[in-house]
Amino acid sequence: MKTVIIFDHPYTSTASENVPHQRSFLAAIYKQVITQLKAENSEVDLIDLHADHFDPVMSAEDLSNWRRGVPINAQVEDYQNRLLDADQIILMFPIWWEVMPAMMKGFLDKVYAKGCLYQAGSMQTKLVRQPKIKVITTMGTPSWIYRWVIGAPLLKALFRGTFLKTKLFHFKWYSFSQVEKKSLAQRQRLIQGFKL
Repeated sequence: MKTVIIFDHPYTSTASENVPHQRSFLAAIYKQVITQLKAENSEVDLIDLHADHFDPVMSAEDLSNWRRGVPINAQVEDYQNRLLDADQIILMFPIWWEVMPAMMKGFLDKVYAKGCLYQAGSMQTKLVRQPKIKVITTMGTPSWIYRWVIGAPLLKALFRGTFLKTKLFHFKWYSFSQVEKKSLAQRQRLIQGFKL
């Protein structure tokens, strides 16, 4: 099985160690995910958006290519080809202001593009392997407030508005909330106990 991980955090996927102001709980979870996938003999392909210097901004030229169903640039085309070969796609990012950061949004805008990864009109995905979509997030907002007061906008945008719309039905969301309020030992237990 081939798993493509799209990782979005400014400190990159390498920030898993407990170094103040250069650490990411998300990167520590990534490290645990990699360990699990390797134990399952899964092939893992990492797209680390910040390490790759991905540009999330859609320029006028980019939009012209997008509308014609042409890959925006060589990096985007490479990402698209890697996704076409995936049995499982894992998106990893922090939730900022209740939704995904700009880098992940730009990735979806530019990479999951009509004519390239889904058919215009029918909205049918071109990801013929029907990959499992898994989303792993961290956020400061308490889970119950995010779901019941704010209305889980991420689920609406990603599951309903993107993947379900393009007929990708295998979707699962793993959310870690308020990890900054937990002790180091509590965070370590969360990481060690995490299973996809």
